[in-house]
Amino acid sequence: MKKLISALVAIFTITSIQAKTLIVYYSYTNNVHRIVSDLKTQIDADIIRVEPAEEGLDYAANNYALGSALIDAIRKAPNNPESYPDIKTTISNLDEYDTIIIGAPLWWSNMAAPLQTFLFTYGPQMANKNIGLIVSSASSGISGVEADAKRLIPKGKFMTPSLWIRSSQTSNCHKIISEWLEEIDYNATTSISNTDDINADIEYIAGQIHVDDRFEHVSLFNINGNKILQTTDKDIDTSNIPSGVYVAKLSNGNNSTKHKLHIKN
Repeated sequence: MKKLISALVAIFTITSIQAKTLIVYYSYTNNVHRIVSDLKTQIDADIIRVEPAEEGLDYAANNYALGSALIDAIRKAPNNPESYPDIKTTISNLDEYDTIIIGAPLWWSNMAAPLQTFLFTYGPQMANKNIGLIVSSASSGISGVEADAKRLIPKGKFMTPSLWIRSSQTSNCHKIISEWLEEIDYNATTSISNTDDINADIEYIAGQIHVDDRFEHVSLFNINGNKILQTTDKDIDTSNIPSGVYVAKLSNGNNSTKHKLHIKN
């Protein structure tokens, strides 16, 4: 009986937390940079700023001749990697993020070319992730940028609507962003479901994680978002895992669920 009670006490405490969010943006005039800086004060997220491979390029010279030429090259051959300008920005841990918010300037009715390069490279890895889109432009509509995003991330789960912030609104964008986050139901979209049912998707008894057979893959992340384990095993020994709070991601094809877990060794 004592062993049974101890085992039940050791069951994971599973509560609601936020999944990880990544903000990816490009900014030439710094309008998008200002927008992202404000967004970062409202949500917990990591940030990547896309940078061209060649520094100091003047996209505005000669009536934006260079920027126009880059967009034209992509339009003519959007499936050709050589159509996209080189960038120096890379990422190796996209699988750690469940939500990606893209901050995009508008160039000639399209997404800025360097940002298109990043999404052309990494967009396929964003399949089944929540995708938010923020677009900055002087006055032009953003449908072309939305089309670019959906072309480059064809299997993304886009949160609607996209947010359009005009250049004249940049300095006072805080309320606009706050209202947009509410409109797309950001907190609900990025939360990890509550459960305290010992017969749920995952449970922890006597130092062992037990995962329901319907899940094919198990990933375990520490509180900093670093992946410490990935396996197809359904019974996992935790004796070598330090005590602490973790997030378990259970996957089956395109479906996944996440749980906050408290390991006590």
